Amino acid sequence: VASARREAAAAFGDGTVFIERYVERGRHVEVQIFGDTFGTVAALGVRECSIQRRHQKIVEEAPGVVPPEVRERLHEAAVAAGRAVGYVGAGTVEFLLTPDGDIHFLEMNTRLQVEHPVTELCTGLDLVRLQLLVADGEPLPEEAVYAKTSGYAVEVRLCAEDPARGFRPATGVLHRFAVPGVSAEFGGLTRAGLRVDSGVVDGSTVAIHYDSMLAKVISWAPTRGEAARALAGALARAELHGVTTNRDLLVRVLRSPEFAAVEVDTGFLDRHPELFAPLVPSGRMPLYALAATLASAA
Repeated sequence: VASARREAAAAFGDGTVFIERYVERGRHVEVQIFGDTFGTVAALGVRECSIQRRHQKIVEEAPGVVPPEVRERLHEAAVAAGRAVGYVGAGTVEFLLTPDGDIHFLEMNTRLQVEHPVTELCTGLDLVRLQLLVADGEPLPEEAVYAKTSGYAVEVRLCAEDPARGFRPATGVLHRFAVPGVSAEFGGLTRAGLRVDSGVVDGSTVAIHYDSMLAKVISWAPTRGEAARALAGALARAELHGVTTNRDLLVRVLRSPEFAAVEVDTGFLDRHPELFAPLVPSGRMPLYALAATLASAA
């Protein structure tokens, strides 16, 4: 405490220190809210964001598996936070959820989040359109004020990094980038319920100057299990050549029994090192390379 006080006083001119409760095996959940200039603040549902690396989310879900009474409390707390500051626009109120159902405020992100597509797919709302309407002085439409969710959506962040080496960022030329069943058009949603929001195409150079995320791959289905299976299958069959990615880790997470049972929290990856194994054992790679070469020649 004395050390923290000295550091705070030197950096900020204020040595005040506060202590907050340590939450063991907490879940990171959040509520998407929207406010307009007429004082309306609406909650558009809960998102589960517990699976993280380096305190950054890599798997996000909506509407989140939480008891109805907890969901109601989360909505009420998020709306109250928005109203307290007269918030206008898209925002996300984030919480830590304890195993016994207690909720603790973390922060509010005053912008559209990376994971907003899962909310869009479950509510049928275009959140970017809502931002523009509100910015133009329009009231939130009824479908947003009384938003209803349908089905379940899961999103993963496909990143140029090597999970087996401490998530070391990867660079190079992305010779091939294709997710089966998804058109090349950015943000395209297929009949199978798959969506890709991407910043790369075949031939893109992944440099050191920006975030490592290549794309967001999202699936929607009537149930959580179906959405996870569809997403895992699409990722496993995706053609990602030239740059190392976290694809294998994401597939293993989505296919793990613990994920299926919603046994998740912010320490999930730390407790499951087995998920870092590649989908294809390294010893088989020469055989696959030979087969690919022979197929190409034929």
